[in-house]
Amino acid sequence: MKSFKRENLLFSLCGLNCYLCPMYQDKYCPGCGGGQGNQSCAIAKCSIEKKTYQYCYECEKFPCEKYNNIDNYDSFITHKHRYKDIELAKKMGIEKYNQILKEKRKYLKILLENFNSGRQKTFFYLAINLLDLEDIENVMLQLNRKEIMTKALKDKSEIAVKLFQKVAQQRNIELKLRRKAK
Repeated sequence: MKSFKRENLLFSLCGLNCYLCPMYQDKYCPGCGGGQGNQSCAIAKCSIEKKTYQYCYECEKFPCEKYNNIDNYDSFITHKHRYKDIELAKKMGIEKYNQILKEKRKYLKILLENFNSGRQKTFFYLAINLLDLEDIENVMLQLNRKEIMTKALKDKSEIAVKLFQKVAQQRNIELKLRRKAK
């Protein structure tokens, strides 16, 4: 929607973490409200009609019927915590939330550059999106040890995946995209 423009392209108006999305990272999407985003997004159309909201939580009708089952399925980015994330951004303030996104992206970049042996990209995006920053920082501290960093890429990658899976399991979080049946 070329007419759909927003100031904050890191966090969508509905709660997706655009800054932690593979489409955004690979420059296929400018982020929610970057002028070229999802052409059929009902939530973006709603925002254009109202002309005043940067985030759905600013609307007096939030959460509206558009949020029914909003977290049920994923696309190329996880939707699992979209409602939770928009509530968190509302509670802590968007500047603080953006800082968390920037910290998470810093760790994502490290993972993709140093621990991705070619098959972990989606897994790392999921882990960074779904786990709390504190959990991510703890895993990254473990991965930064010399005895791990000097291993072959495949071995480092396996260790990283196991550490993130362990934390996710402890938090009852599944690090897997959920596709809608066709």
